[in-house]
Amino acid sequence: MTPAQRAGQLLMVGLQPTGSSHALAAQIRSQHLGGMIYLGGWSGGTASMAAISRRLRTGATHGLLVAADQEGGQVQQLRGPGFARIPSARTQAASSVTGEEKDVARWSRELAAAGVNVNLAPVADTVPTSLGAANQPIGRYRRDFAPGSPTTNATYAAAFVRGSVAAGIAPTLKHFPGLGRVTGNTDVTSAGITDRTTDADNPYLAPFKAGIAAGAPIVMVSSARYPRLDPDHQAMFSTAVITALLRVRMGFHGVVITDDVGAAKAVAAVPVGQRATRFIAAGGDIVLTARASQARVMLSAIAASRAVSPAFGRQVDAAAARVLDLKVDLGLVKCS
Repeated sequence: MTPAQRAGQLLMVGLQPTGSSHALAAQIRSQHLGGMIYLGGWSGGTASMAAISRRLRTGATHGLLVAADQEGGQVQQLRGPGFARIPSARTQAASSVTGEEKDVARWSRELAAAGVNVNLAPVADTVPTSLGAANQPIGRYRRDFAPGSPTTNATYAAAFVRGSVAAGIAPTLKHFPGLGRVTGNTDVTSAGITDRTTDADNPYLAPFKAGIAAGAPIVMVSSARYPRLDPDHQAMFSTAVITALLRVRMGFHGVVITDDVGAAKAVAAVPVGQRATRFIAAGGDIVLTARASQARVMLSAIAASRAVSPAFGRQVDAAAARVLDLKVDLGLVKCS
């Protein structure tokens, strides 16, 4: 692969229902993009989505990661004929662990029928009961399995992972190292997104550890701040969080992806190109942007950083290799 092809593997761009899948397929081809995500709420059903997914894959020369947020409850991007109405994580946790695995496998088969191979779920965050719905990103929408219980969240996050993998879908643990202790939603604000409690030994990391042990191939890193882990950087730009904690201490060797860096207010002050280069330099792999138009700037920034830093170039190559390994595991490309 050329350096440009490797860089392209590190971007995942969004497509809204009002967007053009033909235009995105052309962009995937010209920029060698490695992935896309359905955003904005699609209601056409599995057959309609399958046709769009096939069209998008025609642009990919090294396989295409096709993703969606299909957690359940208020976060279910794909609906319509062929898609079950998925209950919230809180409701899912009322079933048995075995029942959860079976349900998730069934919902995952629906994704596969739609041409989707990556689910940006489950949420592995724990919201303290003292915070509850005041936690805007998670608690307000009942996205955690059990408030105040990292043990229960660990059990059900692991079950979600096992059910997904059994159906051939790559699940994603999010939002490392946890969004449960903030008040602000990183999508819409840069205020109230500091967690002053979480450190490397915190019990709220248990759901992530359990999900990794269950075989989760992807971990999403948040854009919040965790001063007890890194006083200077947001998590997705932190070597201490991504490399030292997640990869080295917790032993995760899979793909690390950002939360959205395209439209999220939490990163609005960071230049677009640096949102990609700083994440990769910290040890990350896939930069997720809701705005496909940002890919050009990000790819240019990656190329420029590579030109002046052999060490950064090696990080790009290692990240691309991890993405391709995931694609091999999903049967999207053949190992050569």
